[in-house]
Amino acid sequence: MGFEISEEVIGIFAPILVYWIYSGIYVLLGSLENYRLHSKQDEDEKNLVSKGTVVKGVLLQQLIQAVVAAILYQVTGNDSGNISNEKISFLVLARQFITAMLVLDTWQYFMHRFMHHNKFLYKHIHSQHHRLVVPYSYGALYNHPLEGLILDTIGGALSFLASGMSPRTSIIFFSFATIKTVDDHCGLWLPGNLFHIFFRNNSAYHDVHHQLYGSKYNFSQPFFVMWDRILGTYMPYSLEKRAGGGLEARPSKDFKDD
Repeated sequence: MGFEISEEVIGIFAPILVYWIYSGIYVLLGSLENYRLHSKQDEDEKNLVSKGTVVKGVLLQQLIQAVVAAILYQVTGNDSGNISNEKISFLVLARQFITAMLVLDTWQYFMHRFMHHNKFLYKHIHSQHHRLVVPYSYGALYNHPLEGLILDTIGGALSFLASGMSPRTSIIFFSFATIKTVDDHCGLWLPGNLFHIFFRNNSAYHDVHHQLYGSKYNFSQPFFVMWDRILGTYMPYSLEKRAGGGLEARPSKDFKDD
């Protein structure tokens, strides 16, 4: 009898492994200066936290997520185990994915926006993420542990439960969500990037939010921009060539004086 790894174990650790592999790819691609949204010099000088501290913070958040995921799988294991052994139609999978995406987006938009408008929460919790003025791939999950628990871990748990997906399906969904989150923080605008083609919420969109002029806009993450559009926090931008090479996401004329 060979050694087998359970779906629950894969579901816990797959997004973590995907995070570091995908981030590593973007670190290598970061040498392509013509596709960067900020220069490498700005990345090194403008950010207010060391990369070593960022790595430690991300690992702590991933540990918390792993513990919560293990508990969640134990609680839902009996029901989801039966479902995972059945063949699920494409329509059911699509419904589960869309439901999970909408639930996660809704939760993160309102929690994210609240953390910006509440001065205490911003100063003591959310400002940690904004120490990365120039985002980069493996800093995507650099948050205060409490923020990571509220936005990502609880948001992920709610999307998992609301969608009714099995642990097997959740492996695919959360790996996809992880890749999307890393991509949004990669600081690059690469030609042919499918996320930029299919999602208005992308690396340039989120980069605007990380700048001082965009800190009260573009709260949506990680998939759609619907809540920003509905509630008036959408900041349009254009991609312009940056002096010295590369690109820059600039707000539209209507927002330049805000």
